[in-house]
Amino acid sequence: MTDAAMQNLDEALFNPFAPGYTDNPYPQYARLREQAPVYQHPLGFWILTRYGDVAALLRSGNSVEVRNMGPSPMRDLQRSVYGDEPPGFRGQSMLDRDPPDHTRLRRLVAKAFTRKSIEALRPHIVDLVDGMLDELAEAGGGNLISALAFPLPFAVITEMLGMPPAADIDRLRELTGTVVQSLEPNYDPEVMAAIAAAGEELTEITAEAIAWKREHPGDDLLTALIAAEDCVIPTPLSEGPPPVGDKLSDEELVAQVGLLYVAGHETTVNLIGNGVLALLRNPDQLELLRSRPDMAGNAVEELLRYDGPVQQSRRITLQPYAVDGVEIPTGAFVLAGLGAANRDQAHWGPDADDLRLDRDGAHQHVAFGAGPHHCLGAALARLEGQVAIERLVQRFDGLELAGEVSWNGRINLRGLAELPVAV
Repeated sequence: MTDAAMQNLDEALFNPFAPGYTDNPYPQYARLREQAPVYQHPLGFWILTRYGDVAALLRSGNSVEVRNMGPSPMRDLQRSVYGDEPPGFRGQSMLDRDPPDHTRLRRLVAKAFTRKSIEALRPHIVDLVDGMLDELAEAGGGNLISALAFPLPFAVITEMLGMPPAADIDRLRELTGTVVQSLEPNYDPEVMAAIAAAGEELTEITAEAIAWKREHPGDDLLTALIAAEDCVIPTPLSEGPPPVGDKLSDEELVAQVGLLYVAGHETTVNLIGNGVLALLRNPDQLELLRSRPDMAGNAVEELLRYDGPVQQSRRITLQPYAVDGVEIPTGAFVLAGLGAANRDQAHWGPDADDLRLDRDGAHQHVAFGAGPHHCLGAALARLEGQVAIERLVQRFDGLELAGEVSWNGRINLRGLAELPVAV
């Protein structure tokens, strides 16, 4: 980033690159809500931080496709490295497509994410969690991120997909850890190039897995996606009749599998890590959950509100978009401040910055977004988080921090890299 750009950041009301921001972004959010709830950053993007404005933007029907961005320093930098599309599989994933493509892709993948099918995974998730807690108990504690928060969702999505036995799982972990940075506001050309390279390699591995699965079908999500590849996917009546030959292409198939691998575990890692840290820092709430295990469902909703796994979601305006008397122009890149909205006192009350596991209406949070792009895996993340946190708390009466925590340094998918605990 140029010196001029760095000076712009230093002078900005919102600076996610400021020291300490990734440890605690909430003071900046509070300042934005108070001073400039509809804020245009010197780099050209906008950010909304009030609950009502964020929820409205998420449901507004504006675009997620970066090709619709108008001129800005951020767009110019991204295009200098990526071109007109996100790196690797991202350009074809449903996360990066507007209707009708998004509608078609989401409907296909959603068949594997019904509440009934997700709930059927509970016994297996319980077994996985208990096995990981056994190892944690034997060791007397450890880094909860590497011991539980990361391996649990990664194992679940790997098994759901039915990845080949010969798949290099360690390499997949490395690649997804790099590709997920494409969801961050990166301005370092070297990092952006590394993301693009990792995306291409992940695409190749995914394509190989699909080729293997064609020869070895099973009762898994990957087989289901392949079987549906040549099916015509109907569009809603409101969108008119489906085009002739409307089907999931090879590129789209690879993209959805890649997206599921990246997004299928990253949010849950942060939900478990951030949630457990919040409980350890609020011992009265930890004891409340321990004495009231029936509160686990609402507790997870409040933990998602209090310190959620995703801090922002993007939209690109398709026409002038007015917010509280401020007109955001067509082609603007707008951040919906999910983390900021979830601490908005105007919506949550004066104790919005406090953790209250019995909070009424905690499920109204926007931690998983809202509208057409509401997180497809939200039910799975909730289930994994609920089982992991409840069983951890109930099993270890002496659970406590055993050292300094460290954050992963990410601005959007903000979570912990190190959460040392003693059990």
